[in-house]
Amino acid sequence: MSTQSQIDYNRIAKAIEYIQSNFKLQPSLEEVAEKIHLSPTHFQKIFTDWAGTSPKKFLQFISLEHAKNLLKEEKLSVFDTAYETGFSSTSRLHDLFVKIEGMSPAEYKNGGKSLAINYSFSESPFGNIIVASTEKGICHLAFENDKETALGNLKIQFPNASFFERQDELQKNALSIFDKDWNSLNTIKLHLKGTDFQLKVWESLLTIPLGKLSTYGNLAQKIGNAKASRAVGTAIGSNPVAFLIPCHRVIQSSGNMGGYRWGSERKQLIIGWEGSQIY
Repeated sequence: MSTQSQIDYNRIAKAIEYIQSNFKLQPSLEEVAEKIHLSPTHFQKIFTDWAGTSPKKFLQFISLEHAKNLLKEEKLSVFDTAYETGFSSTSRLHDLFVKIEGMSPAEYKNGGKSLAINYSFSESPFGNIIVASTEKGICHLAFENDKETALGNLKIQFPNASFFERQDELQKNALSIFDKDWNSLNTIKLHLKGTDFQLKVWESLLTIPLGKLSTYGNLAQKIGNAKASRAVGTAIGSNPVAFLIPCHRVIQSSGNMGGYRWGSERKQLIIGWEGSQIY
């Protein structure tokens, strides 16, 4: 992410944090702009450019009341029927375009010794990222500003793999998910190391539509094990591919956002940004 883009992202995050902390006081645009040291006009512009909506409308998408309403919708929806019949819209983005293939034991045996992994650093609307791929698909995507830390965390997952810093076509295609025009988006292939249970949970995350939310309990029911909420939560927490596998769309049954592997503040920003794309 460029220096200016990072500054703008940090300002937006700070503004959201301030609005949330003072929501009951209904701070004005001028007041929020002053807190992040911008003119009201400039603040409105960079926020709208980033989120596609006003600060006030954006906050609606990450409010407790809005989250509760989305959870009610999920319980009442014909979710599975729509999925099986191939219902197509931008809200079904992940169902249509993201495909998971599990690695074979041979592919990650001995720390991934047989794997050649390309990696590159890029930017997204939510901060700098590292993305990595095998010849079969994306195996890792994480938010991380420090490149050395990012690469170190990747190597922990596959300590004996061969690593090459280069951006391939698989990565370029995957990164296009951050564009707002998905009409020409090709299938994004993921090549993931995980247990059968983890893969099943990660696949279930793909059925949560863009702009919608689910809970750990609801996901446990969807995979046929209603008592496995805690195990589902653990599998979600170990998701190796940020954003493409939308673990950020899982919240607490109370409507609270809950934690996130890459930061709860970033989770709120992603949820609000996705909401602004479809409402």
